[in-house]
Amino acid sequence: YSMKIKSGEHTEQMAFQESEYFKEKAKERYKIEAKNSELKHRHGYDVASSSGLVGMELQGAMAIFTVNIKRILKLIK
Repeated sequence: YSMKIKSGEHTEQMAFQESEYFKEKAKERYKIEAKNSELKHRHGYDVASSSGLVGMELQGAMAIFTVNIKRILKLIK
C-alpha cells in the first residue's frame, strides 16, 4: 500500500478548512460568486474593453455602478 506524506502547508490548510470560521465563510460564498458572475457575464467585466489600468478601473466602476442602480430600481418597484 502507499501512504501520502503531506507538507506543512497542506496540513495547515486542512486544519483551517475544518475551523468554524472557514465553514461560516463557505456558507456565504455563493452570494459573492453570484454577484461576480453577473458582473462578468451580463455587464462585460470578463474582458477589458480598453487598454491600461485606468481603463480597466473605469470599466469596473461603471459595471458595478450599473449593477447597483439596477438593484436600487428593483427595490423601488
